[in-house]
Formats: sequence, structure tokens, C-alpha cells
Amino acid sequence: MHVSLIITTYNRPDALLLVLRSIEFQTLTPHEVIVADDGSADDTKAAIHAFQKTSDLNIIHSWQEDNGFRAAKSRNKAIAKSSSDYIILIDGDMILHPKFIQDHVSNAESGYFIQGTRVLLTKNTTSKALKDMSMQFSFFSQGIQNRKNAIHSNFLSKLFSKKKNYLRGIKTCNMSFFKKDCTNINGFNNDFEGWGKEDSEFIVRLLNSGINRKNLRFNALQFHLWHNENTRASLKQNEMIFKSALDNNTKWCENGINRYL
Repeated sequence: MHVSLIITTYNRPDALLLVLRSIEFQTLTPHEVIVADDGSADDTKAAIHAFQKTSDLNIIHSWQEDNGFRAAKSRNKAIAKSSSDYIILIDGDMILHPKFIQDHVSNAESGYFIQGTRVLLTKNTTSKALKDMSMQFSFFSQGIQNRKNAIHSNFLSKLFSKKKNYLRGIKTCNMSFFKKDCTNINGFNNDFEGWGKEDSEFIVRLLNSGINRKNLRFNALQFHLWHNENTRASLKQNEMIFKSALDNNTKWCENGINRYL
């Protein structure tokens, strides 16, 4: 099964390079790495090109014009460019455990999407990691929050990973699904602009179409570099789109990935 790893990014090339380095140490290398760039300046493009020259990873840079927060559209464009059966989504500030890709693939199952967890790094630990290009984090590391999420254990994962459909904790920073399941609901809704709810609305339509949730614990670990929170200015409008999909049992969005396929 070929895997495409999609990384969203915006004007944070130092964090992106650290994430790309963590991909090089994966026990299972993705077929391709697609950077879904929501309009970053030229320094991000330069950083990606410089990294490509020394890396064996198959990296594709998918860029769109900077016109505000448009993560839904950026992800759609990247997924449309993918050539794999299976899609893993992360953000460009997530350092990956060496078995991250392997864990997602091992847990992939027809009729399900996977929702993983994350470990939060403090501001000071993030600054040090970016300065030293450090990727070595574990349960025992200093400067991490929600520490239990840093435990990697196949035994515990089998015990605590659950198949249950609910919307709490939906995050596209650690999510995977079969590409056909995504295109069957027309991907993410491009109507979402500004931060908030584009991931939850996507999952509502997946659930409505019969694709169930597998909540993965103690596998597919990632360490989230600290950053300031995004503005919530568009949240009210986005909540309305989300609630409409929820109330109307929506399976398909009109303004979706088919524009780029």
C-alpha cells in the first residue's frame, strides 16, 4: 500500500525542516511527501528545495497564493496531487516518532479513518529544539505536556485504541484515511476560510457516508512544536457550515476536491 504524507505549512520553514528530518528517520518511508503550503513566502520554497537536494524523500511542494487561512483548499490541492491509496495528514510543526508512518499503516482498516494524538512541547523546549535541530523526545523528556501521549507501546495500543464514532478531539494534525473515502465525499470543503471546524466538518461527512472512527492511542506519536494560537475571527461563520453538515446528514460538499482532480 502506497502512502502519501501531507504536511500543511505556512511561513515556518525552521519547523518544517525539523519535521522533514524526522520523516527521514521513519522505519517505513512514505511513497511521497506533499507539502500543502498555504501561501508561504519564498524562504519556505528555498528551504524545501535545499532539503530536496540532500534527501532521498520524494517531496512535492504544493503552493497556493496567500489569501488568508485556507487550509481546507490547501489540503485538497495536495491530496489531488497524491498518487497513493492511503493519505496521512500532519501539520508542519509535528515532529514524528520513528514508527509514525508504520503505525498508521499497520492500523489502517477498510471502512475506517484513524485519529491520533499529540504531545505538546513547551515554548522553551520548542525554541531549543529549533536551535539544536533536535528530534529526540520521549516520555522522559523535559518540557512536554500530556506526557502519557509520549508512551509508545503496541500492547497498550491494542488495549486502549477504540472504534467509536464521536467528534471530540478531531485534529488533522494526526489523521489518516483511504484516498477513495476522501474523494467519495468530495474532500474538504473549500468554503472554510479562517481557522476552525474545517476538519470536524470533513469528518461529519465521512461518518455520514459510513466511514467510522478508529481512535489510535500509544501509537503514531508526534511532538507538537509550540506556537501562538490562530485567530478565531472566522469561527462563528465556520461553525454555521459545520452545523449545517451535522443537522442535514450531509455526505457531499459542492465546493471540494473535485475542482483539482
